Amino acid sequence: MELWEFARGAKVGKRELLLNAQGLDAEELSWPFWFVAPLYPYGKRRTLRHEIVKDTIWTFDQIQGILYVVVPIRMTVVKLEAGGLLVYAPIAPTPECIRLVKELEAEHGEVKYIILPTVSGIEHKVFVGPFARRFPQALVFVAPNQWSFPINLPLSWLGLPMKRTQILPQDSTQTPFGNEFAYEILGPIDLRLGKFEEVALFHKRSRTLFLTDTVISVPETPPEIIQLDPYPLLFHARNSAKEPIVDNSWNRLQGWQRIVLFSLYFRPSVLETPKWRETFRQAISSPERSQKAFWGLYPFQWCFNWKTSFDAVRGQGRPFVAPILQIAILNREPQKTLAWCDRVASWDFTQIVPCHFQSPISATPQQFRQAFSFLEKQSVADSLPEADLELIRQIATNLNKTGIIPPAKEKV
Repeated sequence: MELWEFARGAKVGKRELLLNAQGLDAEELSWPFWFVAPLYPYGKRRTLRHEIVKDTIWTFDQIQGILYVVVPIRMTVVKLEAGGLLVYAPIAPTPECIRLVKELEAEHGEVKYIILPTVSGIEHKVFVGPFARRFPQALVFVAPNQWSFPINLPLSWLGLPMKRTQILPQDSTQTPFGNEFAYEILGPIDLRLGKFEEVALFHKRSRTLFLTDTVISVPETPPEIIQLDPYPLLFHARNSAKEPIVDNSWNRLQGWQRIVLFSLYFRPSVLETPKWRETFRQAISSPERSQKAFWGLYPFQWCFNWKTSFDAVRGQGRPFVAPILQIAILNREPQKTLAWCDRVASWDFTQIVPCHFQSPISATPQQFRQAFSFLEKQSVADSLPEADLELIRQIATNLNKTGIIPPAKEKV
């Protein structure tokens, strides 16, 4: 049903999205500090707002990526019982984004609290200071153990407002929003160069869990925010550089599913990379030789069975932990990670809103906990294809050998 509805609505949806895009002034999309984290689409970013719990929770989606491998990045806004708003994981405060938040303020009260729930994700940290400056009355709460590279700078030097920024205490009841929310902090997990940490936030009234990076779910069809500019989807839908870039529902679907494999595995086993001589030869005869199309360069060749890898990671929409976290980060502290999972799983949530990929995810605490069973000797989770994980395992092994990251610890 999901695929049929996607194909049936693609033509109408494409026309509506195009009209929406044309109705916006370019200044509405402006993000002038894109060079701090130079990710596509750089200085022009669309924002989509969705209401996921009526008059209570809204998500704000933008996109980010490298080489047209783009995925959603998400901010969540929650209405407080006494009036006002809490913001979890700010995104780029473009004029469009701020206008959409101001519309909520006009109806539900001002932004009172802004939460930075991570210490390592620059794609989240870079937006907090500029976003907070647009809401000068809001208090900013950040995960403890913040750090920066190559020099560990004070938070105020990273753009966070010095007089309004506080470290989240370990006890969530010690915060001014503790009567409505609970949170548990994962970490710190020492990665030598820095630390990994994440704040899981639970909204009691709506029974919603907010996460940053630890758990995701992959939608079968491309998210709406990515279809606002379908070029990345169409670029990756091709089987060779000789194929033209054509916009239709099938190419959008195929492009999205391949982007998922790139973003999660970097180089999935179902992808072959032709030699550069062949890549250049194909580029010369490519019908797409603009700068936008990388002058015809397309060094990718997908195996006939590539879809099986996507189906495995899709897993009927189940929540799971991204491969890079499984292999290079969380397995450095399996006992600490599982203890955090058990605390989070004690909450009675019915849905999860992560900062990437699908949102919301219908999930029980048991399904959340099962996603982390790869850290246990007797795992009950559906494992990802070992062949697709090979490159990430090689990267983790090499980083460990050179002393950049610590070794993995034994499973629990």
